[in-house]
Amino acid sequence: MDSAPDLASAISIVCVAPADWAAVEAGLAPHEAAYARATGFAPKAGRLALVPAADGRLGRVLFGLGEAGPNRDRLLIGKLPAALPAGLYRLDGTGFDGADAALAWLLGSYRFTRYRAAGAALPTLVAPAGVDAAAVTRIAEAVALGRDLVNTPANDLGPAEIEAAIRHLAEIHGAAVTVTSGDALAKDFPLVHTVGAASPRAPRLIDLTWGDPSAPRVTLVGKGVVFDTGGLDIKPSSGMLLMKKDMGGAAAALAAAAMVMGSGLRLRLRLIVPAVENAISGAAFRPGDVIRSRAGLTVEIGNTDAEGRLILADALALADAEKPDLLIDFATLTGAARVALGPDLPAFFTEDEALAAAVAEVGQTVADPVWRLPLHAPYAGMLDSKVADLNNAPGGSFAGAITAALFLRRFAPATRAHLHFDLYGWNPSTKPGRPEGGEVQTARLVHALLANRYPAAG
Repeated sequence: MDSAPDLASAISIVCVAPADWAAVEAGLAPHEAAYARATGFAPKAGRLALVPAADGRLGRVLFGLGEAGPNRDRLLIGKLPAALPAGLYRLDGTGFDGADAALAWLLGSYRFTRYRAAGAALPTLVAPAGVDAAAVTRIAEAVALGRDLVNTPANDLGPAEIEAAIRHLAEIHGAAVTVTSGDALAKDFPLVHTVGAASPRAPRLIDLTWGDPSAPRVTLVGKGVVFDTGGLDIKPSSGMLLMKKDMGGAAAALAAAAMVMGSGLRLRLRLIVPAVENAISGAAFRPGDVIRSRAGLTVEIGNTDAEGRLILADALALADAEKPDLLIDFATLTGAARVALGPDLPAFFTEDEALAAAVAEVGQTVADPVWRLPLHAPYAGMLDSKVADLNNAPGGSFAGAITAALFLRRFAPATRAHLHFDLYGWNPSTKPGRPEGGEVQTARLVHALLANRYPAAG
């Protein structure tokens, strides 16, 4: 995004809603209006017309916003980077929010190019008037970082590579990182060790801290399962196709942390990522095993494919010990949440009513929507085990997302302000600003929520 361009050289993109089309059409040059009519342009959402100048070059762009209202896609302008030829553009017209438009443009410009050429050059946008281009760019870069991690296949992204990504982020922002692995992991984080024991790529727990130790404490925990075979309760092949994205919770937490540190928010940030591969070998844990967790609770393994909640349990116990002011965990945890809400709408759980209201409102404000599901206490009985304190995967097909959230709550009892996101981490198809592939759902929401609570100084 260009924040100091020659405006006269930028091609105008006229954004127009149906109510304004008559006035916009009347202001076009005769040949422009004739072209729009001949090509059947109408200001419907996402409709595009590349209007030639008198000399045959691209003169201006007409872009339909559709009807105003809650159903208008806040990221609609993110369609344009893939639809326009390379060049410098500016947004004109009314009916769009400048900050939304700038972010949507950058999010729609994302390409995952690690394994193939980038293709044609992308267009560049002049930052709309009044928009903090640097702030919007920081958010878009953090999203791109998380998307890259999710999109990278497991052969090139293991626990060590997640550690490297977090260490790199720490170097940029002056954060501290500690890593627990090997015998220390087995002793202090037995569930993390157990899930990762079958893989030749050693599991680890990565712990980043940043900010003033005396500031309000916010802890982010991300599920970092780099690939999930299901373990001995092996997934069918169709169930493994997207399992490189099972570290999507870690990617979302990492992206949110990058936004927080880049914005200089007044808080003490902690990022905890248990990073493992749920593989199959003679060292794999088994259905029926009983493992004592970091918190001291014993867990019977009802299903080795319910491994995400196991590694999160140890990480949450670590986070809960210092009683943070706000504890947020991110995880691609249950298929039940996807069945209930689909791929675009992550579920969230919390016992804090004020926090729940703020999360829902901020999600709508920044076009990163979520939907609350209940922590229905009577369902906790479904987690009962006859031989241990808890079963990680109780039998039956009911309330899978809720029982998973209730399982996690057992490991963070001291922190009432605990927010759990059960997300998909993937765009199944391309939408404006959301290319098909990895997505860091809820990261922008969390950054905005924290920016409202702990704004940067000055």
